[in-house]
Amino acid sequence: MTVQLVLGGARSGKSAYAESQAKDWGLQRHYLATSRVYDQAHQNRIDLHRKTRETDWTLHEEPVELAQTLEQVADPSRVVLVDCLTLWLTNLLLDEMDIETQFRTLEDCLPTLPGTIILVANEVGLSVAPETRLGNEFRDWAGLLNQRVARQAEIVDFVAAGLPLRLKG
Repeated sequence: MTVQLVLGGARSGKSAYAESQAKDWGLQRHYLATSRVYDQAHQNRIDLHRKTRETDWTLHEEPVELAQTLEQVADPSRVVLVDCLTLWLTNLLLDEMDIETQFRTLEDCLPTLPGTIILVANEVGLSVAPETRLGNEFRDWAGLLNQRVARQAEIVDFVAAGLPLRLKG
């Protein structure tokens, strides 16, 4: 079992990089999408992701129950790409869920999963501090989530301008 975390800013190329990493494993590729559609612009981005992705992916969509879905999908013959943790966190915040419990559930399940798991997340701590309470709460939770997943991951990459930088592994 291998866990890889791919971090980067918006439009950094992190998803394309993660997809190329998934191909390199030579396993069946499964895509676990966490996004909900919030508006037409967001739908357009989802459509673009779908159009640029190769056709041999099996798609799973789950906006909240990430750990449970990973437990169902993970298999020694598969690489599962989760895109992305940041949107999953958004869903948890908007649904007013117990985020700490959700994080712990994910942390507990990751080491038990068979196969290869690639998790994509936005690095949000490199920009201007948010002006709202919710924005600050989101940034803080996102930073904690990235740290906690990075501790468990064997491989951590940071992508900027489409170029990967290996941070761990």
